Amino acid sequence: RRPALLALGAAATLPFRIPIESGGDTANLLVPLYLVIGAGALAYAVPRLRDGGAPEAPVRERGWLEWLLAGALVLYAAQAAYSSDFDRALAQVVFFYVPFALLFALLVRIRWSTRLAGWCLAVMVALAAVFVGIGFWEYEQRQLLLNPRVISSNQFESYFRVNSLFFDPNIYGRFLVVVMLGIVALLLWSRRAGTVAGCVLALVLLWAGLVLTLSQSSFTALLVGLAVLGALRWGLRRAAAAAAAFAVAGVVVVLAAPGAVGLDQSADAATSGRSELVTGGIELFTDRPVQGWGAGAFRREYRRQEKASSARAAAASHTIPVTVAAEQGAGGLLLYLALAFVAIATLAAGLRSRAHRSVARAGVAAGFVAVVVHTLLYAAFLEDPLTWALLAAGVGLAGGTDDGA
Repeated sequence: RRPALLALGAAATLPFRIPIESGGDTANLLVPLYLVIGAGALAYAVPRLRDGGAPEAPVRERGWLEWLLAGALVLYAAQAAYSSDFDRALAQVVFFYVPFALLFALLVRIRWSTRLAGWCLAVMVALAAVFVGIGFWEYEQRQLLLNPRVISSNQFESYFRVNSLFFDPNIYGRFLVVVMLGIVALLLWSRRAGTVAGCVLALVLLWAGLVLTLSQSSFTALLVGLAVLGALRWGLRRAAAAAAAFAVAGVVVVLAAPGAVGLDQSADAATSGRSELVTGGIELFTDRPVQGWGAGAFRREYRRQEKASSARAAAASHTIPVTVAAEQGAGGLLLYLALAFVAIATLAAGLRSRAHRSVARAGVAAGFVAVVVHTLLYAAFLEDPLTWALLAAGVGLAGGTDDGA
Protein backbone atom coordinates (compact mmCIF):
# COMPACT_ATOMS: atom_id res chain seq x y z
CA ARG A 1 0.00 0.00 0.00
CA ARG A 2 2.88 2.36 0.74
CA PRO A 3 5.79 1.29 -1.47
CA ALA A 4 7.67 4.50 -0.67
CA LEU A 5 8.33 3.04 2.80
CA LEU A 6 10.52 0.40 1.14
CA ALA A 7 12.73 3.10 -0.35
CA LEU A 8 13.00 4.90 2.99
CA GLY A 9 13.69 1.63 4.82
CA ALA A 10 16.41 0.72 2.36
CA ALA A 11 18.00 4.17 2.69
CA ALA A 12 17.98 3.82 6.48
CA THR A 13 19.61 0.37 6.52
CA LEU A 14 22.07 0.47 3.59
CA PRO A 15 25.17 1.20 5.72
CA PHE A 16 24.67 -1.25 8.59
CA ARG A 17 26.66 -4.48 8.62
CA ILE A 18 26.52 -6.93 11.50
CA PRO A 19 29.67 -8.99 12.24
CA ILE A 20 28.69 -12.68 12.39
CA GLU A 21 31.10 -15.47 13.33
CA SER A 22 30.94 -18.59 11.18
CA GLY A 23 33.50 -21.37 10.83
CA GLY A 24 36.23 -19.33 12.46
CA ASP A 25 35.70 -16.39 10.08
CA THR A 26 33.83 -13.14 10.58
CA ALA A 27 31.32 -12.14 7.93
CA ASN A 28 29.92 -8.61 7.91
CA LEU A 29 26.35 -9.06 6.73
CA LEU A 30 23.70 -6.43 6.07
CA VAL A 31 21.11 -8.05 8.32
CA PRO A 32 18.91 -4.94 8.76
CA LEU A 33 18.77 -4.47 4.99
CA TYR A 34 17.93 -8.16 4.51
CA LEU A 35 14.93 -7.67 6.81
CA VAL A 36 13.76 -4.67 4.76
CA ILE A 37 14.17 -6.63 1.51
CA GLY A 38 12.29 -9.60 2.96
CA ALA A 39 9.46 -7.38 4.17
CA GLY A 40 9.29 -5.68 0.80
CA ALA A 41 9.21 -9.00 -1.04
CA LEU A 42 6.37 -10.24 1.16
CA ALA A 43 4.43 -7.00 0.77
CA TYR A 44 4.76 -7.33 -2.99
CA ALA A 45 4.07 -11.07 -3.32
CA VAL A 46 1.27 -11.75 -0.80
CA PRO A 47 -1.45 -9.55 -2.37
CA ARG A 48 -0.69 -10.97 -5.82
CA LEU A 49 -0.82 -14.55 -4.60
CA ARG A 50 -4.05 -13.80 -2.77
CA ASP A 51 -5.56 -12.45 -5.99
CA GLY A 52 -4.76 -15.63 -7.88
CA GLY A 53 -1.36 -14.66 -9.22
CA ALA A 54 -2.72 -12.41 -11.95
CA PRO A 55 0.14 -11.12 -14.11
CA GLU A 56 1.17 -7.55 -13.51
CA ALA A 57 1.96 -5.10 -16.28
CA PRO A 58 5.65 -4.22 -16.17
CA VAL A 59 6.53 -0.81 -14.76
CA ARG A 60 8.91 -0.19 -17.65
CA GLU A 61 10.22 -2.13 -20.58
CA ARG A 62 13.33 -4.05 -19.62
CA GLY A 63 16.42 -2.58 -21.23
CA TRP A 64 20.08 -3.41 -21.62
CA LEU A 65 20.78 -2.53 -18.00
CA GLU A 66 18.54 -5.25 -16.59
CA TRP A 67 19.85 -7.85 -19.02
CA LEU A 68 23.47 -7.00 -18.22
CA LEU A 69 22.80 -7.17 -14.48
CA ALA A 70 21.16 -10.57 -14.93
CA GLY A 71 24.04 -11.71 -17.12
CA ALA A 72 26.59 -10.64 -14.52
CA LEU A 73 24.83 -12.69 -11.83
CA VAL A 74 24.44 -15.77 -14.03
CA LEU A 75 28.06 -15.66 -15.20
CA TYR A 76 29.39 -15.26 -11.66
CA ALA A 77 27.29 -18.19 -10.42
CA ALA A 78 28.36 -20.38 -13.36
CA GLN A 79 32.04 -19.61 -12.86
CA ALA A 80 31.79 -20.71 -9.24
CA ALA A 81 31.68 -24.28 -10.59
CA TYR A 82 35.44 -24.33 -11.25
CA SER A 83 36.53 -21.86 -8.58
CA SER A 84 39.22 -22.90 -6.10
CA ASP A 85 37.25 -21.01 -3.43
CA PHE A 86 33.68 -22.20 -3.97
CA ASP A 87 32.63 -21.28 -0.42
CA ARG A 88 33.52 -17.64 -0.97
CA ALA A 89 31.72 -17.56 -4.32
CA LEU A 90 28.63 -19.11 -2.73
CA ALA A 91 28.68 -16.55 0.07
CA GLN A 92 28.94 -13.71 -2.44
CA VAL A 93 25.92 -14.98 -4.36
CA VAL A 94 23.77 -15.78 -1.31
CA PHE A 95 24.55 -12.77 0.86
CA PHE A 96 25.11 -10.05 -1.74
CA TYR A 97 24.17 -10.68 -5.37
CA VAL A 98 20.76 -12.34 -4.92
CA PRO A 99 19.39 -10.07 -2.15
CA PHE A 100 20.63 -6.92 -3.88
CA ALA A 101 19.15 -8.00 -7.21
CA LEU A 102 15.84 -8.49 -5.39
CA LEU A 103 16.25 -5.03 -3.83
CA PHE A 104 16.77 -3.55 -7.31
CA ALA A 105 13.69 -5.34 -8.66
CA LEU A 106 11.55 -4.02 -5.81
CA LEU A 107 12.88 -0.45 -5.85
CA VAL A 108 12.59 -0.05 -9.60
CA ARG A 109 8.84 -0.80 -9.37
CA ILE A 110 8.25 2.14 -7.05
CA ARG A 111 6.77 5.30 -8.53
CA TRP A 112 9.82 7.48 -7.97
CA SER A 113 9.64 11.25 -7.71
CA THR A 114 11.99 14.05 -6.74
CA ARG A 115 10.11 14.33 -3.46
CA LEU A 116 10.69 10.68 -2.56
CA ALA A 117 14.35 10.94 -3.55
CA GLY A 118 14.61 14.01 -1.33
CA TRP A 119 13.22 12.12 1.66
CA CYS A 120 15.70 9.30 1.04
CA LEU A 121 18.53 11.83 0.90
CA ALA A 122 17.32 13.39 4.16
CA VAL A 123 17.46 9.97 5.84
CA MET A 124 20.98 9.37 4.55
CA VAL A 125 22.14 12.85 5.59
CA ALA A 126 20.87 12.22 9.12
CA LEU A 127 22.71 8.88 9.21
CA ALA A 128 25.87 10.46 7.81
CA ALA A 129 25.79 13.15 10.50
CA VAL A 130 25.58 10.47 13.19
CA PHE A 131 28.43 8.51 11.60
CA VAL A 132 30.58 11.64 11.40
CA GLY A 133 29.92 12.37 15.06
CA ILE A 134 31.07 8.86 15.96
CA GLY A 135 34.11 9.37 13.74
CA PHE A 136 34.97 12.57 15.60
CA TRP A 137 34.78 10.64 18.88
CA GLU A 138 37.04 7.90 17.49
CA TYR A 139 39.60 10.46 16.37
CA GLU A 140 39.52 12.30 19.68
CA GLN A 141 39.84 9.09 21.71
CA ARG A 142 42.22 7.40 19.22
CA GLN A 143 39.97 4.36 19.51
CA LEU A 144 38.02 2.51 16.81
CA LEU A 145 34.81 0.61 17.44
CA LEU A 146 35.17 -1.88 14.56
CA ASN A 147 37.77 -3.74 12.45
CA PRO A 148 40.87 -5.03 14.25
CA ARG A 149 42.98 -4.66 11.06
CA VAL A 150 42.45 -0.90 10.93
CA ILE A 151 43.05 -0.68 14.67
CA SER A 152 46.34 -2.52 14.23
CA SER A 153 47.48 -0.38 11.29
CA ASN A 154 46.73 2.82 13.22
CA GLN A 155 49.13 1.68 15.93
CA PHE A 156 52.04 1.55 13.49
CA GLU A 157 51.35 4.65 11.37
CA SER A 158 51.87 8.34 12.05
CA TYR A 159 48.25 9.03 11.07
CA PHE A 160 44.92 7.83 12.46
CA ARG A 161 42.04 6.74 10.21
CA VAL A 162 38.46 6.53 11.44
CA ASN A 163 35.76 4.23 10.07
CA SER A 164 32.82 5.10 12.39
CA LEU A 165 30.29 2.23 12.34
CA PHE A 166 31.61 0.93 9.02
CA PHE A 167 34.06 -1.94 8.84
CA ASP A 168 36.40 -0.03 6.53
CA PRO A 169 37.40 3.67 6.20
CA ASN A 170 37.11 3.52 2.40
CA ILE A 171 33.55 2.16 2.42
CA TYR A 172 32.66 4.77 5.05
CA GLY A 173 34.20 7.39 2.76
CA ARG A 174 32.23 6.09 -0.22
CA PHE A 175 28.96 6.49 1.67
CA LEU A 176 29.86 10.04 2.70
CA VAL A 177 30.80 10.92 -0.89
CA VAL A 178 27.47 9.74 -2.31
CA VAL A 179 25.56 11.69 0.35
CA MET A 180 27.71 14.79 -0.23
CA LEU A 181 27.07 14.67 -3.98
CA GLY A 182 23.33 14.52 -3.34
CA ILE A 183 23.63 17.61 -1.14
CA VAL A 184 25.77 19.41 -3.74
CA ALA A 185 23.17 18.68 -6.42
CA LEU A 186 20.49 20.24 -4.23
CA LEU A 187 22.77 23.21 -3.52
CA LEU A 188 23.57 23.89 -7.18
CA TRP A 189 19.94 23.97 -8.30
CA SER A 190 18.37 25.56 -5.22
CA ARG A 191 17.17 29.16 -5.15
CA ARG A 192 16.16 29.26 -1.49
CA ALA A 193 18.56 30.92 0.93
CA GLY A 194 17.60 28.57 3.76
CA THR A 195 18.22 25.49 1.62
CA VAL A 196 21.58 26.82 0.48
CA ALA A 197 22.65 27.57 4.06
CA GLY A 198 21.57 24.13 5.25
CA CYS A 199 23.42 22.43 2.41
CA VAL A 200 26.61 24.35 3.13
CA LEU A 201 26.51 23.46 6.83
CA ALA A 202 25.88 19.78 6.03
CA LEU A 203 28.74 19.73 3.51
CA VAL A 204 31.16 21.29 5.99
CA LEU A 205 30.26 18.64 8.57
CA LEU A 206 30.51 15.70 6.16
CA TRP A 207 33.73 17.00 4.61
CA ALA A 208 35.32 17.12 8.06
CA GLY A 209 34.23 13.52 8.57
CA LEU A 210 35.57 12.48 5.16
CA VAL A 211 38.97 14.02 5.83
CA LEU A 212 39.41 11.83 8.91
CA THR A 213 39.03 8.68 6.78
CA LEU A 214 42.18 9.57 4.79
CA SER A 215 40.58 7.60 1.95
CA GLN A 216 42.36 8.44 -1.30
CA SER A 217 39.78 6.53 -3.32
CA SER A 218 36.96 8.53 -1.72
CA PHE A 219 38.65 11.88 -2.40
CA THR A 220 39.13 10.90 -6.04
CA ALA A 221 35.53 9.73 -6.36
CA LEU A 222 34.28 13.00 -4.85
CA LEU A 223 36.26 15.09 -7.35
CA VAL A 224 34.90 13.11 -10.29
CA GLY A 225 31.35 13.32 -8.96
CA LEU A 226 31.69 17.09 -8.54
CA ALA A 227 32.94 17.32 -12.13
CA VAL A 228 29.82 15.47 -13.31
CA LEU A 229 27.56 17.85 -11.40
CA GLY A 230 29.50 20.83 -12.74
CA ALA A 231 29.05 19.60 -16.30
CA LEU A 232 25.32 19.14 -15.76
CA ARG A 233 24.88 22.53 -14.11
CA TRP A 234 27.13 24.78 -16.20
CA GLY A 235 27.91 22.73 -19.27
CA LEU A 236 30.72 20.46 -20.32
CA ARG A 237 32.96 23.27 -21.54
CA ARG A 238 33.02 25.12 -18.22
CA ALA A 239 33.44 21.89 -16.28
CA ALA A 240 36.37 20.93 -18.51
CA ALA A 241 37.94 24.35 -17.92
CA ALA A 242 37.61 23.91 -14.15
CA ALA A 243 39.08 20.40 -14.37
CA ALA A 244 41.98 21.75 -16.41
CA ALA A 245 42.61 24.40 -13.75
CA PHE A 246 42.70 21.69 -11.06
CA ALA A 247 45.09 19.66 -13.23
CA VAL A 248 47.42 22.63 -13.65
CA ALA A 249 47.34 23.23 -9.90
CA GLY A 250 48.18 19.57 -9.37
CA VAL A 251 51.15 19.76 -11.73
CA VAL A 252 52.41 22.84 -9.88
CA VAL A 253 52.20 20.96 -6.56
CA VAL A 254 54.04 17.97 -8.03
CA LEU A 255 56.83 20.13 -9.42
CA ALA A 256 57.12 22.28 -6.30
CA ALA A 257 56.98 19.48 -3.70
CA PRO A 258 57.41 16.03 -5.25
CA GLY A 259 57.92 14.45 -1.84
CA ALA A 260 54.46 15.55 -0.70
CA VAL A 261 52.81 13.34 -3.31
CA GLY A 262 55.30 10.49 -3.17
CA LEU A 263 56.96 11.27 -6.52
CA ASP A 264 60.38 10.73 -4.99
CA GLN A 265 59.37 7.19 -3.98
CA SER A 266 58.91 4.01 -5.94
CA ALA A 267 55.55 3.52 -7.66
CA ASP A 268 54.61 0.91 -5.08
CA ALA A 269 55.39 3.14 -2.11
CA ALA A 270 53.70 6.18 -3.66
CA THR A 271 50.48 4.23 -4.18
CA SER A 272 50.47 2.69 -0.68
CA GLY A 273 51.58 -0.67 -2.04
CA ARG A 274 48.79 -0.82 -4.64
CA SER A 275 51.07 -0.90 -7.71
CA GLU A 276 52.67 -4.23 -6.81
CA LEU A 277 49.32 -5.73 -5.85
CA VAL A 278 47.70 -4.73 -9.14
CA THR A 279 50.66 -6.16 -11.04
CA GLY A 280 50.14 -9.49 -9.28
CA GLY A 281 46.47 -9.45 -10.22
CA ILE A 282 47.28 -8.75 -13.86
CA GLU A 283 49.67 -11.71 -13.86
CA LEU A 284 46.81 -13.92 -12.67
CA PHE A 285 44.72 -12.69 -15.59
CA THR A 286 47.44 -13.34 -18.16
CA ASP A 287 47.83 -16.90 -16.83
CA ARG A 288 44.14 -17.62 -17.59
CA PRO A 289 42.87 -14.83 -19.86
CA VAL A 290 39.83 -16.67 -21.23
CA GLN A 291 38.01 -18.40 -18.39
CA GLY A 292 39.74 -16.84 -15.38
CA TRP A 293 40.32 -18.63 -12.08
CA GLY A 294 36.66 -18.81 -11.12
CA ALA A 295 34.27 -16.69 -9.09
CA GLY A 296 35.61 -15.69 -5.68
CA ALA A 297 39.03 -17.28 -6.28
CA PHE A 298 41.14 -14.12 -6.40
CA ARG A 299 42.39 -14.09 -2.81
CA ARG A 300 43.29 -17.76 -2.72
CA GLU A 301 45.02 -17.73 -6.11
CA TYR A 302 46.88 -14.50 -5.36
CA ARG A 303 48.05 -15.93 -2.05
CA ARG A 304 49.24 -19.07 -3.82
CA GLN A 305 51.02 -17.28 -6.67
CA GLU A 306 52.61 -14.46 -4.70
CA LYS A 307 53.11 -16.46 -1.49
CA ALA A 308 51.40 -13.59 0.26
CA SER A 309 49.55 -13.34 3.56
CA SER A 310 45.76 -13.44 3.71
CA ALA A 311 45.61 -9.73 4.55
CA ARG A 312 47.80 -8.80 1.58
CA ALA A 313 45.77 -11.00 -0.74
CA ALA A 314 42.60 -9.29 0.49
CA ALA A 315 44.12 -5.88 -0.23
CA ALA A 316 45.08 -7.02 -3.71
CA SER A 317 41.44 -7.69 -4.56
CA HIS A 318 40.55 -4.06 -3.90
CA THR A 319 40.71 -3.01 -7.57
CA ILE A 320 37.50 -4.26 -9.14
CA PRO A 321 38.52 -4.44 -12.83
CA VAL A 322 41.64 -6.43 -11.92
CA THR A 323 39.65 -8.73 -9.65
CA VAL A 324 36.99 -9.32 -12.31
CA ALA A 325 39.60 -9.99 -15.00
CA ALA A 326 41.51 -12.47 -12.83
CA GLU A 327 38.42 -14.33 -11.60
CA GLN A 328 36.17 -14.22 -14.66
CA GLY A 329 38.53 -13.79 -17.59
CA ALA A 330 38.07 -11.60 -20.65
CA GLY A 331 34.35 -12.35 -20.89
CA GLY A 332 33.70 -11.22 -17.34
CA LEU A 333 35.81 -8.10 -17.82
CA LEU A 334 33.95 -7.13 -21.00
CA LEU A 335 30.63 -7.70 -19.24
CA TYR A 336 31.75 -5.50 -16.32
CA LEU A 337 32.82 -2.70 -18.69
CA ALA A 338 29.59 -2.96 -20.67
CA LEU A 339 27.54 -2.87 -17.46
CA ALA A 340 29.34 0.22 -16.16
CA PHE A 341 28.96 2.01 -19.51
CA VAL A 342 25.28 1.14 -19.99
CA ALA A 343 24.46 2.01 -16.37
CA ILE A 344 26.03 5.46 -16.66
CA ALA A 345 24.38 6.03 -20.05
CA THR A 346 21.00 5.00 -18.65
CA LEU A 347 21.23 7.29 -15.62
CA ALA A 348 22.53 10.21 -17.69
CA ALA A 349 20.07 9.85 -20.58
CA GLY A 350 18.37 13.17 -21.25
CA LEU A 351 20.12 15.02 -18.43
CA ARG A 352 21.71 17.49 -20.84
CA SER A 353 18.21 18.62 -21.78
CA ARG A 354 16.61 21.03 -19.32
CA ALA A 355 13.25 19.42 -19.97
CA HIS A 356 14.41 16.06 -18.58
CA ARG A 357 16.83 17.26 -15.92
CA SER A 358 16.04 17.15 -12.21
CA VAL A 359 18.00 17.67 -9.04
CA ALA A 360 17.44 14.08 -7.98
CA ARG A 361 18.52 12.54 -11.29
CA ALA A 362 21.66 14.68 -11.37
CA GLY A 363 22.59 13.69 -7.82
CA VAL A 364 21.97 9.99 -8.46
CA ALA A 365 23.97 10.02 -11.70
CA ALA A 366 26.91 11.80 -10.06
CA GLY A 367 26.75 9.44 -7.09
CA PHE A 368 26.83 6.36 -9.30
CA VAL A 369 29.75 7.66 -11.36
CA ALA A 370 31.58 8.31 -8.08
CA VAL A 371 30.92 4.73 -6.97
CA VAL A 372 32.29 3.37 -10.26
CA VAL A 373 35.43 5.50 -9.89
CA HIS A 374 35.77 4.38 -6.28
CA THR A 375 35.68 0.73 -7.35
CA LEU A 376 38.54 1.37 -9.79
CA LEU A 377 40.65 2.06 -6.71
CA TYR A 378 38.92 -0.12 -4.14
CA ALA A 379 36.56 -3.07 -3.71
CA ALA A 380 32.84 -3.85 -3.87
CA PHE A 381 30.86 -2.96 -6.99
CA LEU A 382 27.91 -5.34 -7.23
CA GLU A 383 28.75 -6.44 -3.68
CA ASP A 384 27.70 -2.99 -2.41
CA PRO A 385 23.94 -2.38 -2.02
CA LEU A 386 24.58 1.30 -2.69
CA THR A 387 25.31 0.41 -6.34
CA TRP A 388 21.98 -1.37 -6.78
CA ALA A 389 20.02 1.31 -4.91
CA LEU A 390 21.45 4.13 -7.01
CA LEU A 391 20.71 2.21 -10.21
CA ALA A 392 17.12 1.52 -9.17
CA ALA A 393 16.52 5.11 -8.07
CA GLY A 394 18.05 6.48 -11.26
CA VAL A 395 15.99 4.20 -13.49
CA GLY A 396 12.85 4.96 -11.50
CA LEU A 397 13.40 8.72 -11.63
CA ALA A 398 14.01 8.60 -15.37
CA GLY A 399 10.53 7.16 -15.85
CA GLY A 400 8.80 8.74 -12.87
CA THR A 401 7.23 12.06 -12.07
CA ASP A 402 8.74 15.28 -10.84
CA ASP A 403 6.48 16.64 -8.11
CA GLY A 404 8.70 19.28 -6.61
CA ALA A 405 12.25 19.75 -5.40
